[in-house]
Amino acid sequence: MTGTRGGGAPSVAVGDRYDERFASLAASGLDIHGEASFCAALVPAGARILDAGCGTGRVAIRLAELGCSCTGVDVDPSMLARAKAVSGEVTWILGDLANLPAALADQGATAPAGRAGPFDLVVAAGNVIPLLAEGTEAHVLRVLAGVLRPGGLLVAGFGLDGAHLPLPEAPFGLAEYDRWCAGAGLTLERRFATWDGAPDRPEDGYAVSVHRRD
Repeated sequence: MTGTRGGGAPSVAVGDRYDERFASLAASGLDIHGEASFCAALVPAGARILDAGCGTGRVAIRLAELGCSCTGVDVDPSMLARAKAVSGEVTWILGDLANLPAALADQGATAPAGRAGPFDLVVAAGNVIPLLAEGTEAHVLRVLAGVLRPGGLLVAGFGLDGAHLPLPEAPFGLAEYDRWCAGAGLTLERRFATWDGAPDRPEDGYAVSVHRRD
């Protein structure tokens, strides 16, 4: 992701705890690949997908296993090092989402065909958007829209209150998010309460939004 709200990039310890949490959930029998399954159902096999703010790569790695051509980008080198250690099937890019076109251009000469974009789908899971540095959200959404092909999809899931965010309270609401997306040339197609596709309700503390590039 780009510079984070509150400052600083995730540390190695944060990456360790992140992976350990999902390993524990998987061991308990829970499905930890809801985001990847959701996105894969929206695109054909072989689709080009960008995991924006990929962290340690859980979503991108699973999407690659499902047959997608994936690129993951994150600003934290320790997170990407963990991702690279797990999968060589994904193109991993170190870069800030605010400067994504330059990062993709730098990678373009070495990336496998099609993986440098334009993309059929961009996914921003794991509260990437609320954790962007304050004031950069509209710009980052324009950047993400810009790497989508016409008709491509932006899929973002994030919390709407302090109970669903690593923050005391939500920095913005869905109305503001949709306004930023509209300014980036993105139109809301569908919204859900979970990655399982549960119907969206006003009282839900989480939303998964699907916007299409005009």
